[in-house]
Amino acid sequence: ELKEIVFIIQSQSNSFHSKRAEDLKRDILKQSADLGKELPTVLLIHQMNRHEGAWTILPLMRDLSVTYGGNSSWIFFCEEDTRIQVVKLLETLGRFDTSKEWFLGKALYDEESTIIHHYAFAENPTIFKFPDFAAGWALSIPLVNKLANKLKSEPLKSDFTIDLKHEIALYIWQKGDGPHLTPVPEFCTDEANSYKVNHCATTFSNFLPLCGEPVKKEDVFVAVKTCRKFHGDRIPIVKQTWEREAALIEYYSDYAEISIPTIDLGVPNTDRGHCGKTFAILERFLNQSSSRIPWLVIVDDDTLISISRLRKLLSCYDPNEPVFLGERYGYGLGTGGYSYITGGGGMVFSRIAVQKLLASKCRCYSMDAPDDMVLGMCFSGLGIPITHSPLFHQARPMDYPKDYLSHQIPVSFHKHWNIDPVKVYFTWLAPNTEDSLHAKKAGYNREDL
Repeated sequence: ELKEIVFIIQSQSNSFHSKRAEDLKRDILKQSADLGKELPTVLLIHQMNRHEGAWTILPLMRDLSVTYGGNSSWIFFCEEDTRIQVVKLLETLGRFDTSKEWFLGKALYDEESTIIHHYAFAENPTIFKFPDFAAGWALSIPLVNKLANKLKSEPLKSDFTIDLKHEIALYIWQKGDGPHLTPVPEFCTDEANSYKVNHCATTFSNFLPLCGEPVKKEDVFVAVKTCRKFHGDRIPIVKQTWEREAALIEYYSDYAEISIPTIDLGVPNTDRGHCGKTFAILERFLNQSSSRIPWLVIVDDDTLISISRLRKLLSCYDPNEPVFLGERYGYGLGTGGYSYITGGGGMVFSRIAVQKLLASKCRCYSMDAPDDMVLGMCFSGLGIPITHSPLFHQARPMDYPKDYLSHQIPVSFHKHWNIDPVKVYFTWLAPNTEDSLHAKKAGYNREDL
């Protein structure tokens, strides 16, 4: 029965995202009403629980078990851009015995072991399957109850949430004692108008959001963090690839080199963390750049980014809201903790977010503290939520499953380690046809990267 399914949309409180989630909720309820069925429960994750870690889902298991354990059969999770054919979903779930523990989804796997999964299953990473959240995924109520009981006796540890879909699958698997992910072919990430989707219960809008004209080039200020030892090898790659897309760009270093040029912020370089440097950049943006520039992007010197795609994405966000945007990680979310934007993929700030942050007097506890985590802590204390976009990437293309990247138009990747970064840029991020043709002529192929 439809009323036995609880839909949970992985929503966010930013106005653009919450509207998308509300639209999906309305669509699910309308399809259900058109069937003449008793309506299912549809929940938005950012409204369910003020717990900072609600987006990591496991902290919600006990509440879900208590509230829905007695009268539901399935908890079905999806993203705001997942599209659901309710009739097909009912048919699909109907094939499974709801008295058993089921973990259903579209299976992803690593081609090779990767740092973002702590090199799990290093001998053969392809054996471990985890769900593509974009296609939706489901837990049967007996499994939800089991997880809730486990969490009662073994609270989640206070460590990092880096790739939630992989970490949830690992937690459910329980070192082999729990269920594996059961792949469901009806959970799809093809676009709704694709010829392939006749059998699909779910589809996914795989596009780069555009909400009107892209933000003007002059409305995005780009700050590149570098240091003297990387001037010779990393900065030339930025200049060869994405620098030309940025109208306003400055390189911040511990040494002023006129030929680049770099600006010495007067902050000594640290081997890690760079908190002092990042806060100096934030102060400079507020005090020395034109007050009319609404957006600041801070990237590392080994970040590869598409500024033209970022400008399209930013058309969906209100610069009058405090926006802190990028790829979201979490720290200690089982015990309070906070979310943060991981720095390598690029951190995007609206000017008002920078103003509120610096007015708060929240600062680095040491010059080499991890800047991205300190920023997360500060914004969490101010009640300003992190805004997550999966189009920013802390790692290289080969660190993600091909199937996962196939339904993305990425904005950034990070790290030059064991890759040709120029090749990666022209293959994945170059803005126009000329660049893409250049990539094809050079024989660059996404499959190879």
